[in-house]
Amino acid sequence: METGGSLVQAIRKPTLTPKAIIHQKFGSKASYTVEEVEEPTQNGCPGLAILQKGPCLYRCSLELPDFTVVSGSFKKKKDAEQSAAQIALEKLGINLSSDNPTAEEAWRELIARVKYIFSNEFLSALHPLSSHFKAALRRVGDLNASVPASVIAICDGKLNNLCKIINPTVESHPLLVLSYIMRAAAGLPELVVSAEGQLSIWRKDPYPPNVIESSISQQSDVAESITTTAIYIPCSPEKAVEPVILNISSTGYYLDVIGQILGLSDANMVLISRTIGKASSETRLYFAAPKSYPLDMSSDLLNAKVVPFGGPLNAKASSLCGQDIYGDSILASIGYTWKGQDIFHEDVTLQSYYRMLISKIPSGVYKLSREAILAAELPLTFTTKTNWKGSFPREILSSFCRQYRLLEPVFCVSSIPLKASSELSRSNNKPEVSESAEQEREYANENESVDVDPKLAVLGSSFTCEVKIYAKCQDLILECAPDVLYKKQNDAVQSASLKVLSWLNAYLKDTYMSLEKEKQLANVFDIKFYRQIFFKEVVKCLSVCNCQHNETLGGKEPELNGVVENDASYINIEGTDSGLCPSNGSLLCVCYSVSLVTKGELQKELLESIEEFEFEMGTGAVIPCLEAVVSQMSVGQSACFYTELPPEDLVLAAAKDLANALAFLTSPCCLEYSIILLQVTEPPEDRMEQALFNPPLSKQRVEYAVQHIKEFCATSLVDFGCGSGSLLESLLEYPTSLETIAGVDISQKSLSRAAKVLHSKLVMKSDFDAPCRSIKSAILFDGSITDFDSRLCEFDLATCLEVIEHMEEEQASLFGDIVLSSFRPRILIVSTPNYEYNVVLQKSNLTSHEDDPEEKIQSQSCKFRNHDHKFEWTREQFQHWASELAVRHKYRVEFSGVGGAVDLEPGFASQIAVFRRVFLPEDDDSLKDENSVCQYKVIWEWNRSRPPLTN
Repeated sequence: METGGSLVQAIRKPTLTPKAIIHQKFGSKASYTVEEVEEPTQNGCPGLAILQKGPCLYRCSLELPDFTVVSGSFKKKKDAEQSAAQIALEKLGINLSSDNPTAEEAWRELIARVKYIFSNEFLSALHPLSSHFKAALRRVGDLNASVPASVIAICDGKLNNLCKIINPTVESHPLLVLSYIMRAAAGLPELVVSAEGQLSIWRKDPYPPNVIESSISQQSDVAESITTTAIYIPCSPEKAVEPVILNISSTGYYLDVIGQILGLSDANMVLISRTIGKASSETRLYFAAPKSYPLDMSSDLLNAKVVPFGGPLNAKASSLCGQDIYGDSILASIGYTWKGQDIFHEDVTLQSYYRMLISKIPSGVYKLSREAILAAELPLTFTTKTNWKGSFPREILSSFCRQYRLLEPVFCVSSIPLKASSELSRSNNKPEVSESAEQEREYANENESVDVDPKLAVLGSSFTCEVKIYAKCQDLILECAPDVLYKKQNDAVQSASLKVLSWLNAYLKDTYMSLEKEKQLANVFDIKFYRQIFFKEVVKCLSVCNCQHNETLGGKEPELNGVVENDASYINIEGTDSGLCPSNGSLLCVCYSVSLVTKGELQKELLESIEEFEFEMGTGAVIPCLEAVVSQMSVGQSACFYTELPPEDLVLAAAKDLANALAFLTSPCCLEYSIILLQVTEPPEDRMEQALFNPPLSKQRVEYAVQHIKEFCATSLVDFGCGSGSLLESLLEYPTSLETIAGVDISQKSLSRAAKVLHSKLVMKSDFDAPCRSIKSAILFDGSITDFDSRLCEFDLATCLEVIEHMEEEQASLFGDIVLSSFRPRILIVSTPNYEYNVVLQKSNLTSHEDDPEEKIQSQSCKFRNHDHKFEWTREQFQHWASELAVRHKYRVEFSGVGGAVDLEPGFASQIAVFRRVFLPEDDDSLKDENSVCQYKVIWEWNRSRPPLTN
């Protein structure tokens, strides 16, 4: 862990996008039309006989007054629009790189901008600021037609961008914009008037009556009074936050109302914060400037300074917007927008305020995304995209960066070839990859927002991801570089994001931890951070509200006086045990409610309830006590238990009736959780196996096949039910005697992936000493393994690994007969799950063999390792099936397995039968006259001696 420093010292000027420049020059005269297009797909696999559907692409047409341009095709609409704008700029002869003004040029543009804002033309423009100007014309007395400088600062984006070019520190000190606006106004004495020490500007000459009439005609015919709720946040930590009502008359100006509540006679002295939450939000903090606000009006543009307020800092308000707020403030969602001339307003309730507070921590963002504030927790691990519920880690991390005014996180994805990743994993003594090789891969368009070098993103590779977070000034704040490997690019990105979020959660809850603990925490999450910059950009925003969070977020525990203790005796589980119990990796669905309960359960107040709430067991996705209770339940059972109060912010953010909740909190109380376990979905087979076996069973099966290839010097192999080609791909990483490999499957989608994987290995890897150099030909067939095709007759070795359980038992028997009687390989290896081993994988009890057979079948169906399994056999059942086949077709069979041991119960996790042919084909007269039969369709074929056919 580093204690200070930065990687990037240069401060970059903000750059306008091509579309923004087009808008500056043409405004509404520029018309963008985006259409979806279809283009020929480059599947990257010559000879593949399956039509590939490409990604959804977009093309943009930009129409300008004098000409029209069309962009190329892009995955994102916004990229197509920017491309069209770029083409138009090139046609206009505008060079982006030379279009950025210097500080002096920006200052001249700023003066021109202020001049335009106070022009007759601007009053009729569709702009949020022009609506403020019209409202200012309705002000009475000395305030008539005066426009607060703070309004100009927050409403005009162009003006803000120019200020950042003049002085980049404006990003950190937004009130500097006021100084530049007032300076610019002072340079326009012929047009506007501004008083020294004041924060308002007005026109020297009134608007002409026809201009005023024209602008008023754009507003709604019926002006209505407005009533909206806001939050009053006192500066004193001893005073409570409370709601206030803003009553704005049809002819009034809302800033005057806010100024009155803040005790100001001149509402022009109301300062306005940045937006809180989304950029499009109108939720802001309003607070008072000192009676005589001293502005830095010096002529030194680049070195303007923020003048200290001298007043008390409002810790509660400052924590919400990441900006220093002084004195009492009002949190309101009100203002004028681009959508129309009428004022926008939305109630801000106390619950909204507390939800904003908890969203300052990553776990709070996740809780809000699940609408389960008192039950959900940010999970500790990212397992699968399917099982993850709520906002994804990458989204939460981006949201966190936006909240703290940081740059968007940078993700650096690296691809490691399968062989290299295997060696790396073995050297680190870690599981080879984070997912089983059996799992289907989704490579195309997995996460189009993350860029990967196409030369690195080779099928069959593993991925790692490094995350970097920068301040707006380009200083590096922290970086996370986990050394875990993932089969999917998206999983690498999400897992790295989650590591950063988990570290942020732990660190922000205890920002004053010792340096030793700080270093230990950083090592746990593979974090390297720059302490000084991190404190300046992030911790400062929270540290200002420590006085509040010490009481509510990790401060003293409430006095319970015997209301509840952390004792299992307070857990009450009701209902019959169905036998369907959750285990780690299971996806659970529960119905729950959480209530505040007073001593003796005399009163109860419902806080939160969800009819169907899903989470993955064992990932930390819910609070620990909830997971502990659910682990003792079975489907259909209900439970009730009690816990101590969590931080008060969480209770109030969840409360449906805040007044009642606050009343409850004044007396000893606790939380009551009521739960019903509705459903348990067992984890996928590979996930259960991965938790117990290293290397994974899939790899052990590959090594078992390699052992037999070497033992019998096999030169040809066919994989029946090859799926996405995981076995064939893995075999290419071992030096063997194989010269011909083939695969058969009924899924064209899987075969397409298999073809791409094999192509990447056989064609793209041309190293002379590569293990796959011995392979001379490869072919993939589309067909059922219960059908015969003479092109696959008499291969040296045939495999059928973890396939037959996906068929009906009759079909599995038919396959056995077909392969041994017609295909006749020298060696056939068949593997299938051992049902008896499920007790270990699922930590459940096996059905008694003395039970009724029908009941046994029903109970087994819910214990299978995969929902797609039609059956799972015990050792006795599998051996009976295989032995009968061997006798019937003149083969000898031996039994073994992987995962477990033959002499320890319950045997192997994956049981294997090895059939060896005991006759020569020429000795079997019944086979000599067999005709050539071709029932399979060739999907992809490769031969080292000739180039593949192009698509």
